[in-house]
Amino acid sequence: MARFKFEMKWALIFIIMSLLWMVLEKLSGLHGKYIDYHLYLTNLYAIPAIAVFVFALKDIRKNYYNGQMNFKQGFVSGMIITVIVTIFAPLTQWIISYIISPEYFPNVIKRSVELGYYKTTTEATANFNYKNYAVQSTIASFMMGIITTLVVAYFVRTKTVKN
Repeated sequence: MARFKFEMKWALIFIIMSLLWMVLEKLSGLHGKYIDYHLYLTNLYAIPAIAVFVFALKDIRKNYYNGQMNFKQGFVSGMIITVIVTIFAPLTQWIISYIISPEYFPNVIKRSVELGYYKTTTEATANFNYKNYAVQSTIASFMMGIITTLVVAYFVRTKTVKN
């Protein structure tokens, strides 16, 4: 377990950052008054998400690999972070759905029907619910984690690694 302390630390930081992002979305009205903009502005989440991965792999390179990290080492560390975040994705989504912003689903259901994205509330409810979002966030965490890890590990690696 000591080997993975950096990855566990950064996975926890990533989860906390994600929860704080949702608090920011809620406080800015994107889960209520300005819900029409949520679809677009929520994508800005990628900026802090990528930044956390960059900081994580730079920290691991400096403090675990003594400043020298090849692509494979960065990729493995990033994947460990990704797997931890993915495992906790349903819990993270539960906290978002039931504690941080329990009004999000009713608001987005109502608005999506008003705008004609769905014909009925039943159809909208089938899409906008905790179970569906838990599955989506789990898959997205893993897929985006892989892509982010590939890119960040490439740029954070050192050209030569001393053995």
